[in-house]
Amino acid sequence: MAPKNLSFKIILGSSSMARRKILADMGYDFTVMTADIDEKSIRKENAEELVVALAEAKADAIMSRLETTDHLEENTHPTLLITADTVCLFLHIAREYFKYHDLFGYILPTSIGIEVAVYQGIIREKPSSKEEARQFIKSYSGGQATVVGSVVVTNLTKGIRKGAWERSEVYFHEIPDEVIDSLIEEGIILNVAGGLMLEHPLTLPFVDTVIGTADHVMGLPRSLTEKLIQEAL
Repeated sequence: MAPKNLSFKIILGSSSMARRKILADMGYDFTVMTADIDEKSIRKENAEELVVALAEAKADAIMSRLETTDHLEENTHPTLLITADTVCLFLHIAREYFKYHDLFGYILPTSIGIEVAVYQGIIREKPSSKEEARQFIKSYSGGQATVVGSVVVTNLTKGIRKGAWERSEVYFHEIPDEVIDSLIEEGIILNVAGGLMLEHPLTLPFVDTVIGTADHVMGLPRSLTEKLIQEAL
């Protein structure tokens, strides 16, 4: 079948095989470039701001390498640059216990504990080591992770940039230690945000529920990407 983008060109600014597959499955023809930026040098207070800032930084780095924006003629086919970023947001639950006191400040004879769950969002990017990857995956076992991802589409011909972010939640069954060992030894998850690779054949059987879309968790949400492509055009 002919590609959908006969009237414009696409550059995918990512080395992710999952993103390449998703964009190809969407029916687009594209070339690939990588940004090679220092992602750790870009920090934001929340995950949504971080993934958008990283995707924009990737686009800026690739545009600097291309050095073609000023040379593209207005009557040529538009060229779109698609960049993206994904992080996992792990909800850490800490339990604290308090005691009821009577009106006079005395502890009641039968102490009653109140359990309070305190949720703290911890941003997880690519694991820095096998040990950290193991810690990440074990924490998902029987639990949940939130995936925050961005897509930024830059029209290099017109100088238009459109970007947005989405959230998805993934709930897991218990993941056996031997499966975690195999994932660690294979090494692919060291290159994935939060060590979370939904589509991996070792991981997929232990996924309970996905609230959102699988393609978003994999790094490139189809519907959002389509929307931003049209807006950038």
